[in-house]
Amino acid sequence: MAGTLISSLTLAAFAAKANTLDTGGDQYRSGEHQSFKYDHQSHTHFWDELALKKPDLWETLRQRFAWQDQVDQPRVQEWIDHYQQRPQNIADIIHRSRPWMHWIISRVEDRGLPGEIALLPFVESAFDTQARSHRGATGLWQFMPRTGDALGLTRTRGYDGRLDVVAATEAALDYLEGQAAQWYEGDMELSLAAYNAGAGTVNRAQRAAENRGQPSDYWHLRLPSETMDYVPKLLAISAIINDPERYQLSLPSIENSPAVAAVEIDVPLSMDRLSHMANVSAERLETLNPGHLDGFLNPANTPELVVPADAKATLLANLNSVSTGTVRYVVSSGDNLSAIADQHNVSLASLRQRNGLSGDMIRAGQTLYIPNQTILASN
Repeated sequence: MAGTLISSLTLAAFAAKANTLDTGGDQYRSGEHQSFKYDHQSHTHFWDELALKKPDLWETLRQRFAWQDQVDQPRVQEWIDHYQQRPQNIADIIHRSRPWMHWIISRVEDRGLPGEIALLPFVESAFDTQARSHRGATGLWQFMPRTGDALGLTRTRGYDGRLDVVAATEAALDYLEGQAAQWYEGDMELSLAAYNAGAGTVNRAQRAAENRGQPSDYWHLRLPSETMDYVPKLLAISAIINDPERYQLSLPSIENSPAVAAVEIDVPLSMDRLSHMANVSAERLETLNPGHLDGFLNPANTPELVVPADAKATLLANLNSVSTGTVRYVVSSGDNLSAIADQHNVSLASLRQRNGLSGDMIRAGQTLYIPNQTILASN
């Protein structure tokens, strides 16, 4: 795709140059010689600009696509037709994806995965960070509670890691890579099917296909209807993004630079205070951090706060003025939470809150974070 882009630009520039130089029109074509002075400065300026031209985000994603040879499959074409008839839906989803698309593409690229996987939230949640299914799946990547727990996505009264876009994205990519390696010899399409229906369902369908004398790849399996449509939906969306003109659609542009940044916070702070420190509206900060359910960031749940990229420097500067006073305490055999709170002159409630505890149960070897009373009191 990069070569196509450069070729197109070069041809356009050559045509423009030819129009400028062909001032003699028919006289030149009839054989009358005309001389012209080569403008080295403008030629250099054009190539400098071309070298500096940054591909847009869609072009970057297209370069990562790996499955476009499958978009002519009948099942994919059905969904292309479906999306073609609903261009506003695509535009709305792209609008919701703006804060996250660049970051997700970069994570997919860092892992060397097919670029189409960056579009999976289109299928899972329509890029709605608060999406909840009737079966209990939640968030951009639609994790069920037990799956989220197995992948280390913390859930407390004040935090749900399935709603945390940063944490859930890493968990989703870990899951896809892990399933592919464990069951499918690296076949990511089968891993996607397992993401939707479960590895047991896909593995049984593979065995059934083999017993019928058929290949055991995704396209030959008999799966639940939702799973039969799962990969075709993803490929249909990727096909439209890969070649929107072919499908008479126009894609809203997305800037090819990070829209958000993650900042580590090592002390409990209210979202309201953090919004002032970052000079970002509280509403905007809550939208970017949907995993925090109680208006409070507790590093025991996750230390990362997502802010607009242009607010990162402001937040870091203001955080430098906060004395964290973070103390870590490793629980010993025979310790109890009340005694630890008394030992450090903090309230039992604040100790529970700082560590995301709903009760007083602790275990030997567990690390507890002791809150700084001054900071907690000022939140």
